[in-house]
Amino acid sequence: MSKLRFRVVETAFKKKPVAVAVPAERPSEYFAKYVFNKEKMFRYLPSKVYAKLTDVIDNGAPLDRSIADEVAAGMKKWAVEMGATHYTHWFHPLTEGTAEKHDAFVEHDGKGGVMEEFTGKLLVQQEPDASSFPNGGIRNTFEARGYSAWDPSSPAFIVDDTLCIPTIFIAYTGESLDYKAPLLKALRAVDKAAVDVCHYFNPEVKKVVAYLGWEQEYFLVDEGLYAARPDLLMTGRTLMGHDSAKNQQLEDHYFGAIPSRVAAFMKELEIEALKLGIPVKTRHNEVAPNQFELAPVFEECNLAVDHNMLIMALMRKVARNHGFRVLLHEKPFKGVNGSGKHNNWSLGTDTGILLHAPGKLPEENLRFITFVVNTLMAVYRHNGLLKASISSATNAHRLGANEAPPAIISSFLGKQLSQVLEHIEESTKDDLVSLSGKQGMKLDIPQIPELMIDNTDRNRTSPFAFTGNRFEFRAVGSEANCASAMIALNSALAEQLTEFKKDVDELIEKGEPKISAILEVIRRYIKVCKPIHFDGNGYSDEWKAEAARRGLDCETSVPVIFDNYLKPESIRMFESIGVMTKKELEARNEVKWEMYTKKIQIEARVLGDLAMNHIIPVATQYQSDLIDNVYKMKDLFPAEKAAKLSAKNLELIEEIADRTAFIKEHVDAMIEARKVANKIESEREKAIAYHDNIVPMMEEIRYHIDKLELIVDNQMWTLPKYRELLFIR
Repeated sequence: MSKLRFRVVETAFKKKPVAVAVPAERPSEYFAKYVFNKEKMFRYLPSKVYAKLTDVIDNGAPLDRSIADEVAAGMKKWAVEMGATHYTHWFHPLTEGTAEKHDAFVEHDGKGGVMEEFTGKLLVQQEPDASSFPNGGIRNTFEARGYSAWDPSSPAFIVDDTLCIPTIFIAYTGESLDYKAPLLKALRAVDKAAVDVCHYFNPEVKKVVAYLGWEQEYFLVDEGLYAARPDLLMTGRTLMGHDSAKNQQLEDHYFGAIPSRVAAFMKELEIEALKLGIPVKTRHNEVAPNQFELAPVFEECNLAVDHNMLIMALMRKVARNHGFRVLLHEKPFKGVNGSGKHNNWSLGTDTGILLHAPGKLPEENLRFITFVVNTLMAVYRHNGLLKASISSATNAHRLGANEAPPAIISSFLGKQLSQVLEHIEESTKDDLVSLSGKQGMKLDIPQIPELMIDNTDRNRTSPFAFTGNRFEFRAVGSEANCASAMIALNSALAEQLTEFKKDVDELIEKGEPKISAILEVIRRYIKVCKPIHFDGNGYSDEWKAEAARRGLDCETSVPVIFDNYLKPESIRMFESIGVMTKKELEARNEVKWEMYTKKIQIEARVLGDLAMNHIIPVATQYQSDLIDNVYKMKDLFPAEKAAKLSAKNLELIEEIADRTAFIKEHVDAMIEARKVANKIESEREKAIAYHDNIVPMMEEIRYHIDKLELIVDNQMWTLPKYRELLFIR
C-alpha cells in the first residue's frame, strides 16, 4: 500500500473542503500503475506468449489468435489483483468521443455459483451495435451487427473498476466505423513508404514511426456558474454574453502564476494521468482568463491519440472534484481566445529522427531535406483535405480569429531552411546541402549564460509550421479527435513518398547516379510546392488574396470544406494506400454533414429557448419598471421637469422595445428557416442551409441580446455574465 498525504482544497461552490490524495512517491514510481504495459506482460504472461505479443507490438507481426487465451488469463489476473471487476472494449466511434460497454468477469461455475472468467475470445473480439453509432448509411437500423477488435499496440488500462481494452470498430461488412482503424492503416502505409525511401540513405532501417505530441488547451469555470448557464450545459459554449470590461487585453494571464484551486486540479489530474501511463509534462496559464494548457512527452501516434482521448475524459472527471467544469469547446467565450490542440508531428526510425537537422554528414542533411520537401508536397497536394480534417462546427469559431491559424493551410519553414530550399532549386550542381545547428547569442549581462538560438523562429499564424525537428499542425481544435488530422496527414505523406520513390527509381534506371536522381526530383518538387510555403503574417488580408492567387483552398464554409474528402484525388489517395474506400469516405462525410447540422440545430434551439424564456421576460420586466418610474415622475414633478427627468428612461424603454421585438421576430424566423432546412433530404445541402441561413440569424439575435445585457438591471439578469464566468475566485 503506497503512502498518501492529503491536501485540503477549498472550492467556491461546496460547503466542505475537498481532500485530494497525493502519492508520496516520485512520479516514476507510480507511472503506468494502471496500465498492462510490457513490464506487466513480462510478469503475467508465459515467456513464449510474451515474445509473440511484443513482436506484434514492436514489429507489426500478425496477431496469433492461439495466444489469446493465455494473454486474456494473464491480463485478467493482473486486473483482478488491481481491483477490477469488469472489462470493456474501448473504441473511438465517429462521435468525437469514446465508447464502452462494461461486462463483469462473471460466468456460471456449474455448481450454482459464479467464477471470474475472461477468455481470449472476449479479449480479441466483441459485438457492439453498429447501427446505433454514426455510420453514414453503411448500417441500417435492422442491420445491427458490428465488431470491435483488440488493438495490441495500445496497452489495456484500468479506470475505476474496469479493464479497458483499446479496439477498432468496424461494420459487419468490414467498413471502419471509427477513427482508430484508418489511423492504424495510415501509420502502416507511411511506415512502408518511408522505409523504402530511407533505404536510399541507410539500408539498415527497418521501421519508421510517426510521432505525435499534442498540446491540450482548455477552460475551467466554476461548477455553480456552469449550471446556471443552459447554453454552456447544452452546447459547450456561451451563445450570448457581452464582453467583460477586463478580459485578456492586459496579457497578464498568459504564463502567470497558476491560481491555487487550479493548481490543485492540475496536480490531481497529472497524478491520475501518470498512473494511466500518459506522460504529461507541461502545464501553464494560456492567453484568455480561465484558460490553461497541458502537454505530454511525444509518443507513437496511435498511443498518443488514445492518451489524448483518455485525458479529456479524465479532465472532466477530476475537474468536478475541485468545483470546476472543463470546457473543451474551441470557442466557449466570444471576444477572448479560443482553444486549440496543436499536433506536433514527426517521423523517426529505429536509427534516429528523420526530421532532425543538422546532421553530422551531408547525406544526413539530404535525407532531412528529402522528408521535409516530401511533407511539403503532401501538404500542398492535399491542403484542402488537411483543412477538412480539422474543420467542424465548433472549430469554425476559432480559425482565423487572430488567435489561431487562418482557415488556409500553408507552411512556415523559417529563414535558414527556406534559403536551403532556394539554393537547391537554383543550383545545377549535385552538391549536398549544408545546414548549421543552433547559434550562440551573447547578451551584455554578466549573469546570463550564452543562449543557443534555434535555426528557425516560430510563426503563430502558420497552420503547419516547421519548428526544429517536427511540424506543428496548429489548426486542430481542442475537442477534436487527433486521429482525424493524423489520418489525413500520414496518408497524404505515404502517397507522396511512394510517388517520390517511383520518380527517383525511374531516373536511376536511366543511368542517373542515386544522389543526382534524388536532388533532381527534390529540385522539381520544391518548384511545384512553392505555393504552400509562406513565412509571413497569415492573419493579413493580403495573404488571403495571395493564397487565392496561389490556388490554395480558401473556402470558409465548413460543409463545403468537407467536399475535399470526396474529390477524386482524395479518394484515389486513400484507396491507393489502403486506408479507406470510396464507400467509407462517403459514409464519413454523411456523418460529418449530419453532425454539423445537429450541432447548429441544438445551438439554435437553445438560443431560441433562452431568448424567449429568459431574455425577453427579464428585459420586459425591467422595461415595465422604467415605465412605472416615468408615470411616477409625472405625478411627482411638473410636466416640463418630469419630461426632462424621464427622457433617458424613455430612450431605454424604446430601445428595449426595439431590441426585444427584433429578437422575437428573428427567433420566429429562425424556427421557420430550420423547418425549411430540415425538409432537405441531402445531408450536404441541409448542412449548407444551416451554415448559410441559421448561423447568421443566431449572430444577429446574439448581438441584440448582448446589448440588452448592458441595459437591464444587473440583479434581474438571470444568467451569469462574462465578468463572473471568466475569473476564478
